[in-house]
Amino acid sequence: MATCEINELVQQCLAGDEAAVRQFIGRFERVVFALCLRMLTHRQDAEDATQESLVRIVRNLHRWDSSRPLMPWIMSIASNRCRTLLARRASRPAGTLGELDTPATRDSDSHEMKEELQLAINQLRDEYRNCFELFYLQELSCAEISGLVGVPEGTVKTWLHRARKELAEALRRRGFKPEGRYELFPV
Repeated sequence: MATCEINELVQQCLAGDEAAVRQFIGRFERVVFALCLRMLTHRQDAEDATQESLVRIVRNLHRWDSSRPLMPWIMSIASNRCRTLLARRASRPAGTLGELDTPATRDSDSHEMKEELQLAINQLRDEYRNCFELFYLQELSCAEISGLVGVPEGTVKTWLHRARKELAEALRRRGFKPEGRYELFPV
């Protein structure tokens, strides 16, 4: 969807057009859900976070600066919602956390690595994190990301490079040893 089409859709949403709101939600629901699932790792939690994020996004569309790209704004709202839910999850008594484990997350090494990686990703600058998530989680090309966030493709590549470098360094500081230059994050 082109930038002018997105701006028009947002204006229709702001005018109270319910069909435009449904179209807007339909347009961004998958990408928000994918981010929430990646951050929360539990489908039900991700579905709840997606719904809550989309409600917040629609309610706050009037706050979006239309001179800036919409996708990073949407992703930051969703990631902030996930961080809030993760903080709540961390504050639960230990017994309730074990009940949420799935067979895939019981492998302590991969689970620990996943947690460390998510912590490192959360520490990235917003533009690096959004770019990294769009590239690795949404599997968008650098050209597609460039169009979404409204920066040159070279800037996207620079942000990806810096994100990988910062992530690898953060993991090394925490005791993980990625092989090669950025073996964890192949391009």
